Amino acid sequence: MKKIYYLLLSLFLILNITACSGYKPIFSSPEFKFKIADHSITGDKKLGYQIYSQLNYLSKTNKSDLDTKNIYISISVNKVKKATAKNSAGKILAYKINLNTLIVVKDFTSDNQILNENFVFSSSYKVQDQYSETIKLENKAIENLINSTYNDLLIKLSEKIS
Repeated sequence: MKKIYYLLLSLFLILNITACSGYKPIFSSPEFKFKIADHSITGDKKLGYQIYSQLNYLSKTNKSDLDTKNIYISISVNKVKKATAKNSAGKILAYKINLNTLIVVKDFTSDNQILNENFVFSSSYKVQDQYSETIKLENKAIENLINSTYNDLLIKLSEKIS
């Protein structure tokens, strides 16, 4: 009885594994080919370079061929940190970070505008007892906002380039 049970279980697992073998990531499709020929970053340069480096890594994974579109990208990032809650003594209890990112993508050869989007995301976090923990929460919130901006940018860019 145990042999039959193990045989059926292994057969079930093999079928499930092979059913997922046709998986393809959405942004690695052959129609989504671009290469960053030039770029400019204004505003908060550290955050702008984080977005640019992710895009640049994606563009370098594309093999150069005739269908690859050369683009110029301009990234402007502004970060605003505001106190949202204070106690009766005036001590800040919570912060809200707004990340406003304006991204302009142009065709490098014809200078036609492909994308002009303003991405606005915000996140809140509470002040912790330890200052280092508060800084960790702030950095994590900023990282999440950058990832949200990058993911939305990829969706908009894939709609325009493909």
